[in-house]
Amino acid sequence: MSTRRSLILAAGLLPLAGPALAHDTVTELGALRIVNPWTRAAGQGMQGGGYLIIRNTGATPDRLVSATSPAAGRMELHTHIRDGDVMRMRPVTDIPVPANGEVTLQPGGLHLMLIGLTRPMNDGQSIPVTLRFAQAGEVTVQLAVQAAGARTPAHRH
Repeated sequence: MSTRRSLILAAGLLPLAGPALAHDTVTELGALRIVNPWTRAAGQGMQGGGYLIIRNTGATPDRLVSATSPAAGRMELHTHIRDGDVMRMRPVTDIPVPANGEVTLQPGGLHLMLIGLTRPMNDGQSIPVTLRFAQAGEVTVQLAVQAAGARTPAHRH
């Protein structure tokens, strides 16, 4: 194949490589992997949600039991439940993380609730959050702040 054809072929395939070039943000704590932590932009004094994936590569289950952040007056673990025709947020005491499995904290489901933000969370910033697990202990992750209407984490390079 000529050099020119190789370059044309490579240029044509480059757009398909986008997802493959994206990378996950991963923080490790023993057998746990905290993947792509993120939140949405929100103003000081408001509330915000924290979203991430917790992967457990070990043979022992664990539980997320609490979260704290200097960016919030307090934090709670929440889920959404259907109450008639309305979805409502409810606090939960912990979030189970199955052995050799994962749990996804996402909009409309399980999530971290940042209550009484001590400062604005602006798109492009990051917010430190310390997660406490029953077995693995504590780890601090950085929630990447996305635009207010974001539904999934953006990959920033």
